[in-house]
Amino acid sequence: MSATRILVSGIVLDQPMGGVRRHNAELLPRIAKLLEAKGGELALLTGRGGLGFEPPSNVRVIPSDVPSSPLLVRAARETKALGAAIAQAAEAGRPFDMVHVAHLPAPRTLPVPMSLTLHDLRSLDLEHTPFSRRLVAKAVVGRALNRAQRVFTVSEHMRTRLVRDWPEVEPKLLVAPNGADHLPVLERNQAPEAPLLHVGHVEPRKNLDLLLRALALDTTLPDLLLVGAPKHDEDQRLLALAQSLKISHRIRLAGPCPDEDLPALLASAAAVVLPSHLEGFGIVALEAQRARVPLAISSAGALAETAAESARVFPPDDPQACALAIRQALQQSAADLEPAAIRAEGYTWDAAARIFVSGWAT
Repeated sequence: MSATRILVSGIVLDQPMGGVRRHNAELLPRIAKLLEAKGGELALLTGRGGLGFEPPSNVRVIPSDVPSSPLLVRAARETKALGAAIAQAAEAGRPFDMVHVAHLPAPRTLPVPMSLTLHDLRSLDLEHTPFSRRLVAKAVVGRALNRAQRVFTVSEHMRTRLVRDWPEVEPKLLVAPNGADHLPVLERNQAPEAPLLHVGHVEPRKNLDLLLRALALDTTLPDLLLVGAPKHDEDQRLLALAQSLKISHRIRLAGPCPDEDLPALLASAAAVVLPSHLEGFGIVALEAQRARVPLAISSAGALAETAAESARVFPPDDPQACALAIRQALQQSAADLEPAAIRAEGYTWDAAARIFVSGWAT
């Protein structure tokens, strides 16, 4: 498969900036370049909502009318749209060798092999997921894993998690860690009133309740800046909680952040805090460490694996421990943070792209 042609299903890539969108925006043009060098091609099937980022110039975009939601409608129409794109490519004499998907449920029947990326297993692992939904989710994941010829995960934590429940898929698994080299690093510019910073979707799995309770316990901690798109009414719920904790004046929800503004936000933050219940990787943790910003993270998911150096770690259910970890992070010196910055530089999108291309070729 030296001239490999891959069709990626990007039906759900109309979402706001987050880890999954970052993953695709950085990886797709790099993968396309590697495939092109051997006579291959990368094409992207988009949905009704288009893309949440500028399509890479070296990726052929195939538009469709498939909606990203509701899930059942997307699932019913995605396979047909992929099948049509596959048939058209074959008729043109440039058939696809593989379809790659990174969302669930995965297409059930395709005329070419399928590969799969799993970023996390939130429907199975989130504490408050109803038991009935867990059963359905496990069946959906299991079917996708069995159909896939190759399965990529973004962390060793995720690989281990999959092997635990589906040991038979271990030979299919490849770990392709995300990169951290997508943002410029600016000189630290921390003012006396610099805030704590959380970057990411404002949603329950980010466990921001804990962070608010930590601030209520320790009135000497800096104010908190939440940067990211809210899901459903989570922003209003958090504002109500802040009011009940009497810390409304210390919380600011800034909404989504353009890519070009993030380096300055990191450079001016007192520390980055990530209290998540679940993370399959943790790009923001690496962004913070590469920018030499103090970091406090929960022990949940892959965060500790991703940010092994210098981060202060706390249990995701202990606001007192969270407050202490933030305080310890704030006391770190530039020398304390340097080893983590050097380690973060080793996570590159070029390396991740090479893993995907070699995985498809074997």
